[in-house]
Amino acid sequence: MELMIVVALILIIAAVAIPRLIDAKMNANEASAVASIRAIGQAEVQYAAAYGGFADSLANLGGAEPCNKSAETACLLDQSLAAGAKSGYNFSAIGSGLGHGPNSAFVASAAPVEFDRSGRRMFCATEKNVIRVDGNSAESTVPPDAAQCSAFASLR
Repeated sequence: MELMIVVALILIIAAVAIPRLIDAKMNANEASAVASIRAIGQAEVQYAAAYGGFADSLANLGGAEPCNKSAETACLLDQSLAAGAKSGYNFSAIGSGLGHGPNSAFVASAAPVEFDRSGRRMFCATEKNVIRVDGNSAESTVPPDAAQCSAFASLR
């Protein structure tokens, strides 16, 4: 009988603790996503200074070790982030420009890998380096594009 009481207490504690642990993990993933968006923005500025325009894609900002710096592999981001996934979030960075020539704009964006498990909100930033956030009511797991990003609220 005592053993059944102990097991029942453990189950009650687990039922209370597990949802809080999941929320804490999602909050940590979202904080990491914001820091990663900042890092991508800084890498884009460094890339533009070195190569005359923003990178075509997120992969251009990274590179496999040992990394040889070039326009295709600038060695500015770690491999996991440059590959497009880190800490429960999918990332994207796409350069754009007017016609043929160097990219004059970019959008860096993040969406949770699994909505309501790895995160809830989406984040993005453009060449203006303002991080924007959306509550993600559509439960999307696809990083937002430039048009979607412009509709997001500034992160406070």
